[in-house]
Amino acid sequence: MSDFALTPIEQHQLALLHAHLLAGGGMAAPFAKEIFLIETHVAGTSHIPIRQIEPTLTTGDSLVLRRESVNPHDPLAIIILTENGEKLGYVPRDRNEILARLMDAGKFLIARLESKEWHGDWLRVAARVFLRDV
Repeated sequence: MSDFALTPIEQHQLALLHAHLLAGGGMAAPFAKEIFLIETHVAGTSHIPIRQIEPTLTTGDSLVLRRESVNPHDPLAIIILTENGEKLGYVPRDRNEILARLMDAGKFLIARLESKEWHGDWLRVAARVFLRDV
C-alpha cells in the first residue's frame, strides 16, 4: 500500500483521462485537447523501492503529477506517482519551474510513461508531460 493515496480529485482526473483515451481509440474529444509540454526522466528513482514497482510499470501508463510546494529541498517540486499512488520520483529540478507555475495557476497536467530501462541498479524512467486543456 502506498503512502501517497490519490485524492478524490486526482482519481476523478484519471477517470476522465481513461474515458477520453477509450472513447474513439484515443482521438481528441470535442473542446478538449492535450498539449505536449516536455519529455523528461523521473528523478529520484534510486531513493524508492523501484525493484518492487518496476514490474507494474508499462509504457503508456498514466502518471499523476502532484505539486509538493512544502518540499524542503525545492519549493517548485512536483512528485510523480503511479495510478496506484506509488511514488516514482520527481520532475527534475531543472525541468519543473514552468510546470509548477502552470499547476499553481490551476492547470491540469498529466504524464504518460514513455520508457523504462535498467542501467545497472538504476532504472531510468522517461515520461511525457501534457497540459490537458478543456
